Amino acid sequence: MREITDEKLSKYFAVTGKAIEKVKITEKDPKMGEDFFDMAKRYYSDAEYFREEGDYVNAFAAVAYAHGWLDAGARSGLFDVGGDSTLFTVE
Repeated sequence: MREITDEKLSKYFAVTGKAIEKVKITEKDPKMGEDFFDMAKRYYSDAEYFREEGDYVNAFAAVAYAHGWLDAGARSGLFDVGGDSTLFTVE
């Protein structure tokens, strides 16, 4: 498949949106945790903007980056995600 469909993009938005809602910043390094979380939310917001503009390629890239920040925060212990290995790469 060589195109990003609305259905595929919607799936990634849904997964990343759920992941954002689940994040709790730990006491390991709260300042760094806040920074990672802020970056994730900013990329998610950018993805929404690109989607509204009909730029699905950049929307897909931005939502993927958003989730990457969430995974990095979870994997490094900056976020408590309750051990959720469905939404996050924690194992």
